[in-house]
Amino acid sequence: MKKNLFTTLRTVGLSSLTALALLPHSFAQAQAANYPNKPITIVAPFAAGTLTDILTRTVANKLSIALGQPVVAENKTGADGNIGAAFVASAPPDGYTLLVGATSIGSINVLLHKNIKYDPQRDFVGITNLISVPNVLVVGSHVPAKNLKELLALQKQKSFNYGSSGAGGSMHLSGEIYKKMAGVEMVHIPYKGTTPVINDIIGGRVEMMFCNLPVCLSLIKSGKLTALGVTSATRSPLLPDVPTLAEAGLPGFDVSGWFGLFAPKGTPPDIVAKLNAETVKILNDPQFKEEFLNRGAITIGGTSQEFTKYAAEERERWAKIIAEANITLD
Repeated sequence: MKKNLFTTLRTVGLSSLTALALLPHSFAQAQAANYPNKPITIVAPFAAGTLTDILTRTVANKLSIALGQPVVAENKTGADGNIGAAFVASAPPDGYTLLVGATSIGSINVLLHKNIKYDPQRDFVGITNLISVPNVLVVGSHVPAKNLKELLALQKQKSFNYGSSGAGGSMHLSGEIYKKMAGVEMVHIPYKGTTPVINDIIGGRVEMMFCNLPVCLSLIKSGKLTALGVTSATRSPLLPDVPTLAEAGLPGFDVSGWFGLFAPKGTPPDIVAKLNAETVKILNDPQFKEEFLNRGAITIGGTSQEFTKYAAEERERWAKIIAEANITLD
């Protein structure tokens, strides 16, 4: 009798423990089933008018329609995007706070900044890779160079200043790799955003920059900036007459930036899958593709798993590049 009672109590106890163990999973399923039931915020960690900002607002508007809830783009700028990234990394993993992060946030900053408050592979799950863009080497009209050969000849005579949207980003690292491969001296001037450095180049206060092609395309076409080479392995269809830097005299030069959608690590897989499905639909829309191709960007897409793996691989690639080029931040 006692044995049967013990067995019964033990069975009830094990059943209760099993039920308790299933509670988090059941709660996550319930979250996903009701998602979204309130507004979503997508953080753009760079200033208004940047490519990150434009991309974030475009995706937010289209996701709002697809999900039937307001999706708000919010700029949280500073520290080369680290402030916005850290904010999202510490947000509840419920799918209501997301991040559009560039290469710097997804793979590079953690390699260069000593006191960074997030780790992209530890703190984020990738939803999908959004777009890929090359940088383009541009000079102001006050620089008498029409091609890379002429620029290098000028740089052998004196040191140039080059600007970027912030230390540690692809614009900055493109310049550091260029310095090493070209064997020239340049002084890096980091700005808080892209617009002020462009204004200083047009105004003759800075000689050159490695600009995200979508940001500088209209200025190149209007003649306010002169494009000497794109940083990707192949030419851009929007600037077919502009050679790659590899073609122009720096063999092996290949740097492209990418921008992805991230959520805090621990976001329920069903929510990640839903966000992935809707975002990939947006990326595959011909109107979206054309809009960003006209800005110099190629849409990517893919699964969450593919993007998370890609960001980790990019971190390894950039770690090697940074070490070989001896790139450091003060």
